[in-house]
Amino acid sequence: MPPSVPSLPRRVARILRTSLFAQVAVALVLGIVVGKLWPDFASDLQPLGDGFTRLIKTIISPLVFCVVVVGIAKAGDLKAFGRIGLKALIWFEVASTLALIIGLLAANLVQPGSGMNVDPSTLNSAAVDAKTGGGSLPTTTEFIVNAIPTSFIGAFAENELLQVLILACLVGAALLHLGHTKVPKVLPAIEQAQEIIFAVVGFIMRLAPIAVFGAMAVLIGQYGLGVIETYAKLIILCYAAAALFIALLAVALKMVTGLSLWKFLRYIREEMLLALGTASTESVMPRVMQKLRKAGARDDAVGLVLPTGYSFNLDGASLYLSIGTLFIAQAVGVDLSLGQQITVILVLMLTSKGMAGIPGSAFLALSATASSLGAIPAGAVALLLGVDRIMDSMRVVTNLLGNCVAVFAVSRWEGALDLEKAKRVLDAGKADPEPDSGSEPDSGSEPDSGSEPDSGSEPGPEPEEAEKAIAAVPTQKAKETASEAS
Repeated sequence: MPPSVPSLPRRVARILRTSLFAQVAVALVLGIVVGKLWPDFASDLQPLGDGFTRLIKTIISPLVFCVVVVGIAKAGDLKAFGRIGLKALIWFEVASTLALIIGLLAANLVQPGSGMNVDPSTLNSAAVDAKTGGGSLPTTTEFIVNAIPTSFIGAFAENELLQVLILACLVGAALLHLGHTKVPKVLPAIEQAQEIIFAVVGFIMRLAPIAVFGAMAVLIGQYGLGVIETYAKLIILCYAAAALFIALLAVALKMVTGLSLWKFLRYIREEMLLALGTASTESVMPRVMQKLRKAGARDDAVGLVLPTGYSFNLDGASLYLSIGTLFIAQAVGVDLSLGQQITVILVLMLTSKGMAGIPGSAFLALSATASSLGAIPAGAVALLLGVDRIMDSMRVVTNLLGNCVAVFAVSRWEGALDLEKAKRVLDAGKADPEPDSGSEPDSGSEPDSGSEPDSGSEPGPEPEEAEKAIAAVPTQKAKETASEAS
């Protein structure tokens, strides 16, 4: 007798009960509906999204610290870690510069602001100050100095990722210097703390649909759908430019690693939808780190490249800033020369690196660029106030994919990628069924099958072996003493 097939309502209920992707997708649609029908009520839902983001932020710093320390200790080679960092910075600079150039070329070709003939004197520059809180972007010197921690606890308390990375590198280097035999219990403790953090991430992620519902309802309730009609040309251009850049990322990933970006998108579809709904890449950072590790990228590569990319590799923001600068100039009737557009690229190459974590950072970067040119009124930046939130989705997707591709590319470049495991996981669209325990050697630390084994990728001795070695020392000395006496 053939087994009975569950009815459609039961199948739908089971999918909604078990699939985070389905839950977030339904929450996204409900948020749009509530924001459209009851905008006043929707504005009161802001705490739902903010609360979720705050919960995620509480665990990002300790998670990054644990992953980086474990990665360095297991790799057993601090020089390899330094090479990963250098190669990541090279990739970041090339990728973000390419994004800036694509944005400028697209804005020159389409000219989204032409014909608007806006009088800058009619714009309210005070609204920009309110958006940015009267802040300013740090100078290059300030950015470098601020990356150096002044307090071990303060770096975690203030969620300064670059400071946490520096501390993690120091602790990892110290573990390598002392060796597993001198501090045999430290590394297992950090690995166990890492597992606890990932378990906490799992608990928090159950609240993701609620957060997406609240964030989307607030967005539609505050801005409505009319803003899309007003800025349709600019919005379409930004998203088209982002699509072109992502296509180039897919080509680069295929050439460097042989992996498919579209399969990777399917693999992180839940995290991508959550990032879209909350307009934040930070909300998915812990889960993305975990999935990259399960997809064959070594701990030290994931722990260094992904968090650093959140500060240095804002590809989506670079696209938006270059297009936004030319849009403003075109809207107020300013024709920028080739030299001035080159200046735009040079200025944005610096200002885009200090944007992460600063309220209204896009407007601060645009204001700084306008001031450096001297031809665009600073108040003209207010033209983008109404559309900025709509652009968050484009920035989030492009930033996240850019950083994930960087992890795979740099890992492959350094021999820190288990290519067979990566292909197997991406083909399946989910992680391997076996548990990814932080206390067992990660398969990503094995030499890549397509390259020569990297001397820095051999894992150090296991803690149990270290304890046996320590216990054997007195016995060995006793044997030596006995032999000398005889």
